[in-house]
Amino acid sequence: MISSKYTETISSPKFLNFFRTFLKLRTEEEITKFLLDLMTIKELETFASRWQVAEMLHEGRPYTEIERLTGLSSATIARVSESLQYGHDGYKIVFDRLNK
Repeated sequence: MISSKYTETISSPKFLNFFRTFLKLRTEEEITKFLLDLMTIKELETFASRWQVAEMLHEGRPYTEIERLTGLSSATIARVSESLQYGHDGYKIVFDRLNK
């Protein structure tokens, strides 16, 4: 369930259209091209790093190891960890599908 503090914002046509756009992409190449057009390399790096942290946390790796391997701060790792534990289950959905 999505937190009520976000419901109004993400229910706007702008957000719904954006979210639905991802459903139209069919291949890794299409997703790559879309994201390269949509974001800067730095923005992509930020998102990819957060995903990398989520994977490592999901594997049970300690913060210190994640910091050492990624170069990211403990604050960033903690934010991802909080989303994993108390977020909207988006990470859980993806991990469940990757494990099938």
